Amino acid sequence: MPMYVVPSHNHCRGLTAYVQAKGLDIKNLTINHIQVNQAPKQRRRTYRAHGRINAYMASPCHIEIIVVEKDEAVSKADDTKLVPKYTTRQLARKRLLAARQ
Repeated sequence: MPMYVVPSHNHCRGLTAYVQAKGLDIKNLTINHIQVNQAPKQRRRTYRAHGRINAYMASPCHIEIIVVEKDEAVSKADDTKLVPKYTTRQLARKRLLAARQ
């Protein structure tokens, strides 16, 4: 079952405060990774009528958000200079085919 993470306003506010403390540019950031791990369950009691007690459980989680600064765009290298790299098996096969002809 897939889990979806929607960072709440508090998480985003804390993240922006952390980024500002580190001296990074907020507008230049992208979310690189988000991970949610299950935290230990918190058990409390709720007191009911007639002396009964029910469990009052909480299911907390640890949210890890990794943010990185965007890099500047780099132009792609020319493909004309690239030489194909062959394995020894491919080279042997080429020599064998060349010898037959």
